[in-house]
Amino acid sequence: MINFGKLSKSFYYAWQGIFYAFKENQNIKIHIIVGTFVLLAGVLLGLSKYEIFSVGLLTVLVISAEMINTAIEEVVDLLIDEHNIHAKIAKDVCAGMVLLVSIFAALVGAFIFVPHILTLFY
Repeated sequence: MINFGKLSKSFYYAWQGIFYAFKENQNIKIHIIVGTFVLLAGVLLGLSKYEIFSVGLLTVLVISAEMINTAIEEVVDLLIDEHNIHAKIAKDVCAGMVLLVSIFAALVGAFIFVPHILTLFY
């Protein structure tokens, strides 16, 4: 049987995590602003529903990567008080993950948007 009380608590804690990340992380705020702008631009340019879905999916992927980065940084800061090369590596690798996902999202965005933008001029 499903324990709906436990399930509702799980959703409650998940939402707390999302709100904490959105409230405390400047980079997530930037990703949300950029993602919203890109989605609105996509609608105005007449992207197909599949293109809009792809842009939305990549936006969520970038924000999710940033949330993973935030979680790992918080745990590292909790466990390590002084400068530690292993803590630095963990944080740098997570930041690299976000950068990699963001670059991929930008490349896919360019692949989707450039043809639509070019049709405005030709």
